[in-house]
Amino acid sequence: MHRAVAQRVVVVGGGIAGLAAAHRLRELGPELEIVLLERADRLGGKICTQPFVGVPVETGAETFLMREAGVESAALRLAGRLGLTDALVHPAPVPSALAIDTDLRPIPAATLMGIPADPATVAGIAPVTGADEDAGRPLLAPDEDIPVGALVRARLGDAVVERLVDPLLGGVYAGRADDLSLRATIPGLHRAAQETRTLRDAVARAMRAAPRPAGTPVFASVAGGLSRYVTAVAEAARARVQLGQTVRGIEPTASGWRVRTGAAGREAELDADAVVLAVPATPAARLLRAVDAAAATAVGELPYASVALVTLALPAGTVLPSLSGFLVPAGQGYSVKAVTFMTTKWPHLGADAVIVRASLGRYGDNDVLQLTDESLVDLVRAELPRLVGTPLPPPRAARVTRWGGALPQYGVGHVARVAGVRSSLPPTLGLAGAAFDGVGIAACVRSGEAAAEQVWRALHD
Repeated sequence: MHRAVAQRVVVVGGGIAGLAAAHRLRELGPELEIVLLERADRLGGKICTQPFVGVPVETGAETFLMREAGVESAALRLAGRLGLTDALVHPAPVPSALAIDTDLRPIPAATLMGIPADPATVAGIAPVTGADEDAGRPLLAPDEDIPVGALVRARLGDAVVERLVDPLLGGVYAGRADDLSLRATIPGLHRAAQETRTLRDAVARAMRAAPRPAGTPVFASVAGGLSRYVTAVAEAARARVQLGQTVRGIEPTASGWRVRTGAAGREAELDADAVVLAVPATPAARLLRAVDAAAATAVGELPYASVALVTLALPAGTVLPSLSGFLVPAGQGYSVKAVTFMTTKWPHLGADAVIVRASLGRYGDNDVLQLTDESLVDLVRAELPRLVGTPLPPPRAARVTRWGGALPQYGVGHVARVAGVRSSLPPTLGLAGAAFDGVGIAACVRSGEAAAEQVWRALHD
């Protein structure tokens, strides 16, 4: 028996997953009372656009995928519903590269996260040495999971992993292919591997199953910055937003949920018909302990990588390679793991400078992140000329952004663990975000919307 007054759903977490959940709830229930609680003093989580040398430059995520699994991504569809379609901008059609043996070599086309369907396409960067033999049975049994690195090493050799797959996966997760789950990080290939008998055939099948129409951009952003996307979602959700709110606990009640907020000694309680948790694994596990101890333990096992971003404004006219950026394999001896030539990639910025953004920090290798901001800038200034092969002038400006615990490391079995956790929880308690369903804006929007739909169905069954 529900209250005669409007039902209330509390969304914990104001990153893009929580905002997408709130927005989808508003679409489903125009009269619904939606309360969004966020610990920080702003919305958006790892989406944050800030001025830099007079133009809006991202301090975190800079793009979202246009398509997932061969169809328009949830992030793109949401942008359309928000009226942002005409504001979308796309990277310039400039290639990206890999830093290999003192050269910047174009990333080979026709690969899936660096894994080739045809070994000849990568021979110049990573000679294939494995025997990708047909053993008369599918590569993987139904629902079997395996580290990406283990599968690729066995079939195509170490060089493909270390020079292609590792830097490409590392660019997304800041992790290593030998640790990351195939099912969680390359789900299309995981599905294909259960139906094919060689890795080359699995890659080819996965690529056919997720076609991209000719001329369709892979990524998108929003003119003026992705914070504009955040603002549009928040405004359309029409939730009662409370910033600076630490959620201390949730517990089931006879009629729904009780959410406790505030500092010790100054706690407040909020009753709700349903709750969506859209926070990282550690706070999610803490909040789940009073609901299901086993589920809390499973969620809390997820490790994270931290990263630092160093953004430099070089003088106008500084000549850089004709690339959108490049990735640096771990074995090349650099601390920098990725570089984006922002003003080349995003010519709409119109900056009176050449803006370069470098990423540092790999999972399990945090020494570089202990450096001061000044030392990080100095390190990037020392490594960047060696990587691009030419001296560079001193920057006009520099900015360091640190993201502690930014990127979840999906180990083998992650997808099954999350499914088990969700099945053990009451359906009026939804879980959303990168801790559960994938990194990136598109994945987080999809996750938030799915959690909203789950709790809505539970309230109306």
